[in-house]
Amino acid sequence: MPYRIVFMGTPQFAIPTLQGLIDWNSPEETRGQVVAVVTQPDRPTGRGQLPKPSPVKRLAQQVGLPVLEPKSLRDPQVLAELRAWQPELIVVAAFGQILPAPVLELPRFGCLNVHASLLPRWRGAAPVAAAILAGDASTGVTIMQMDAGLDTGPILRQRPLAVDPDDTNESLTARLAQLGADLLRDMLPDWLTGNIEPHAQDETLATYAPQLKKEQGQVNWNDPAEHIARQVRAFYPWPAAFTYWQGQPLKILRVAAAGEAPPATGDQAGADSNGLPGTVNATPEGPAVVTGRGVLYLREVQPAGRRPMPADAFARGARGFVGARLV
Repeated sequence: MPYRIVFMGTPQFAIPTLQGLIDWNSPEETRGQVVAVVTQPDRPTGRGQLPKPSPVKRLAQQVGLPVLEPKSLRDPQVLAELRAWQPELIVVAAFGQILPAPVLELPRFGCLNVHASLLPRWRGAAPVAAAILAGDASTGVTIMQMDAGLDTGPILRQRPLAVDPDDTNESLTARLAQLGADLLRDMLPDWLTGNIEPHAQDETLATYAPQLKKEQGQVNWNDPAEHIARQVRAFYPWPAAFTYWQGQPLKILRVAAAGEAPPATGDQAGADSNGLPGTVNATPEGPAVVTGRGVLYLREVQPAGRRPMPADAFARGARGFVGARLV
């Protein structure tokens, strides 16, 4: 008989792992079957604030799996439903809730978590953004056995991945999601047959990546251009890096950093082309903003209430943008 698996996950990151478990086709002695899915409740989204199911819920419904959407895993009724499914293994990928002790103790093969970093670096809810923002040259995925702490359980397997210079939170998350699904598929037979020895994390190397907040996206133009460029990539698509111009937020979606500002062109030629941090200059490469160190070329922006657009097109149509100081 296949091992009974309950899957817990919510966002797009969890989809490759769930799909991999659904498609699992290993030898009979190490084959698993997803019997149910647990995900976060529908969230109101958009201007109409209509409830929207999570990506994991949509996939589960497409393949006919029962779905549980608990506000809390501590609810006795929720625990009763989990027990009724008789899981032998629980697999978690970006679920969004801490698993309490009664859940952790339920399956005989434990609860395994697919985490998007090389633990103990970047424990917490936003490891991908943290890796990009810190300028890490590489990151990876970890399969860990969950305990009562926040990503503190013993490590079963890890697999590294290089961070590309133009990686955003979105692109790197997508690659890590598939890497995690592949790693889980490769290691589960060994885990189910007792051929993996968990090893404890080194607490002295632990770093944390807490949940992102919208206000973290605001650019401080006194920061170096390289840091702001990482901020733009780390917070794309949400919460998005942003600044203010004429009292309105301006999202900054794509940029390029440079060490020094080039000469100004057009109306600014012959004038001070540097200015204070936040000053927008016209250059042969398009609009560029002075920073605390170096200059940041704007490639794509999104004005309030409008669609994303090339930054040079925005600068041509927005009177007073060149020469203004962003805050």
